[in-house]
Amino acid sequence: MIRICAGDPSPWLRQYKGKKPLYACILSFTETGLIPHISAAGSTPQARRYTAIADAALLADRLTNALTDSPDQPQSYPLSQLTAGISPAVIARAILTQQNIPLQLLSTGLLEALHVPHITLPQVIAKSVHTGHAMSLEQVQTLFKSGLYWGKRLAQQCLDSCLDGYLIVGECVVGGTTTAQALLTALGYPVAGRMSSSHANSNHLQKQALVNQGLSQWQPQHFPANQRALSAVAACGDPMQAVAAGIAISASQQVGVLLAGGSQMLAVYALAKALAETIAAPEPENPTQCLWKTQRVVVGTTRWVIEDKSANTQAIARDIGAPYLASEINFSQSPYFQLRAYEQGFVKEGVGAGGCAIAAHLYQGWNNSQIRHAVEAELRRCL
Repeated sequence: MIRICAGDPSPWLRQYKGKKPLYACILSFTETGLIPHISAAGSTPQARRYTAIADAALLADRLTNALTDSPDQPQSYPLSQLTAGISPAVIARAILTQQNIPLQLLSTGLLEALHVPHITLPQVIAKSVHTGHAMSLEQVQTLFKSGLYWGKRLAQQCLDSCLDGYLIVGECVVGGTTTAQALLTALGYPVAGRMSSSHANSNHLQKQALVNQGLSQWQPQHFPANQRALSAVAACGDPMQAVAAGIAISASQQVGVLLAGGSQMLAVYALAKALAETIAAPEPENPTQCLWKTQRVVVGTTRWVIEDKSANTQAIARDIGAPYLASEINFSQSPYFQLRAYEQGFVKEGVGAGGCAIAAHLYQGWNNSQIRHAVEAELRRCL
C-alpha cells in the first residue's frame, strides 16, 4: 500500500507502524497563485484567493454548500471550485475523521482571517515569485523562528496525546509548486521540467519563465553564507516554506516527521537541510537546540505525483537526499467523476492528502478500497 520512491524510509516506516499521528496543516498565500493559468487549485484567479480558506473550513468541518452559503454565516465557506476534480482536503478530512487523527491548523498571510480554530503565525503575504522580492529577509527569519517554536510545541503535543507517535506536516499554498521550483533552483538543484503541478500536464515553460525572472533579481553574494537559504525564500518563496522547515527541524528532535506533499515538501526538505547546515547550527551553550534528526524525517505523497509523466519528483528526491514514499491510493473504480479526475492527472496532491493516506495505511492498516470508500462518503457529505 506504500511505495518507496527514493532513499530508504524503511526504518521510519517500521518505527511508526501502528502509531497514531498528529496532523498539522500550514495554510498560506502567495500572489504567485493569482497569475492566470499558474494553478488548477481554483478555477479562476479570484477563486484561488480563497482556496486555502475553504480547505481549512472543510478540514475543520465548517463547510457549506455553495448554494446555501449565507453572508450571515461568516464561519462557513463553499467547497473550492477547481479546474477539474475536487479539493484534496476531502481526502485528508475523510481519513482524519474516520481514524480519529487530531488536527491542528496554522495560518500565515491569508487574504481573510480564518473562522475556525487555528494557530496564528506571523502574518506575511508574499508577492509573486517573478518580482524577486516576495518577502523581506526579516519576515522570513521571523517565520522560520516561529516554525522552530511551534515544531517543538507540536512534537510535545504529539508525545502527550499519541505516545511515541509522529507529526504529519501538510500545506495549502496555491501556486506553491512554482515557489518550490524557485527555491530548489536557488538552492542549486536542477529541477526545471521535473516539478509536478495541479494541472494534468505541468506548465513547465510558464513556471520556468517566472522563476528565471525572479531569480534574476536575487543576489546571493550580498548575504552571509548562513543567510542565503532564507534569502532565497525571501526572494522567490512563500511563507509556508520557512515555517515548515522550522517545524521539521525542531519537531524531529523529539518525534518522527512526515512532510506531506510532493514538489512543495521536497523543497521544504531541501530548505531544512540547508538551514540545518548553517543557520540552524547548535549554539555552544545549547548544543541540541537546533539539530535536526534526519533519520526521523521523510517526505510522503500520492502515486499520482509519482506517476506524473510530465514531471520527475523521484529524481528531485534523489538529488536532495530525501527519503521519499507514496501511498498507492487509487480512485479508478470510484463512481464519482470528481475522484476519477485524480486518475486523469488533475490535482494529484495537496492539503497533506498523500501523507494522510500513508498514515491510514500505517496507523490502522487500511487498504486502498477502505480509503476510497471513506473519501466517497466524505464527498457525498460535501456535495
